[in-house]
Amino acid sequence: MQRRFFTLDAPQPVPCWEPAVDVYQSGDELRLLIALPGVSPQQIDVALDDDGLLVRGERPMPALVNRAAIHRLEIPYGRFERRLTLPPGRYRLHEQFVEDGCLMLVLRRF
Repeated sequence: MQRRFFTLDAPQPVPCWEPAVDVYQSGDELRLLIALPGVSPQQIDVALDDDGLLVRGERPMPALVNRAAIHRLEIPYGRFERRLTLPPGRYRLHEQFVEDGCLMLVLRRF
């Protein structure tokens, strides 16, 4: 009976935080600056679709935490996800790089 109401698949990790984002537009170019200090570029996934832009990944806990008592933990760790609705138009990802702890995405309208 329970199988009708509950899925028995393995639970999927749920994102636990959203990074801050600044969006700038100049002509047909859209620039997004996403604050991701401590996240390596290999741990970032960017997807552009008809609904907008999705940025997701994970910031791991530092290794030193395994050997320490935590007195304060204000920096978010774990999975993150940020979905953004873009201004009207169709866009393609023109450029992507990480600098000073921020992911820079350059989208061009076509």
